[in-house]
Amino acid sequence: MAGHHLIDAYLAELARRLPTDVVDELADGLHETWRQHLEQGLAPTDAARAAIAEFGSAAQVSDAFVAQASGRTTARLLLATGPIVGAAWASTLLAARAWTWPVPAGVAGGMGVTLLGVVACLIAAATTRHGYGRTRLGHVAAVGVITLDVAMLVLVLLAAPLLVWPMAIAIPASLTRIAMALRRMPRTAVA
Repeated sequence: MAGHHLIDAYLAELARRLPTDVVDELADGLHETWRQHLEQGLAPTDAARAAIAEFGSAAQVSDAFVAQASGRTTARLLLATGPIVGAAWASTLLAARAWTWPVPAGVAGGMGVTLLGVVACLIAAATTRHGYGRTRLGHVAAVGVITLDVAMLVLVLLAAPLLVWPMAIAIPASLTRIAMALRRMPRTAVA
């Protein structure tokens, strides 16, 4: 599609900040807006400036996409629910005296390290304001959350010698969080 050098430069800046499919969609709208300004009698350069002004700066546009990114909102949701589910599991492990379970120390240590990595990814995705790429860490962390929740469910089923009341909260909370995380995953990740 024939364009204007100002529009091409603007789209190139957006391409450094946003995924290709998003930039392609924005390009269609920007070119259409430019053509409308041309039809209204503006010179090509003035029409390009007017179209870009209507869209906002590349930083404003990319920041708006970052704020609404699926990975970022997923990360925020998982961070908000994390302490509740974590407290339920902590209560379960204490009440069931998990330190007496026949679980190798490496498994417990691996889960702890995984948890720290997941939390770091969630924080990075949830707090980003300008980096669209960092929002994708929210989906990486969601896979980690699912893995940890499944691991806790399996661990309790296989290693817990007795049922304790906090399990009545922890187990449904984990199952709910697994379902929620799977629903929020990009279709390409779960297909």
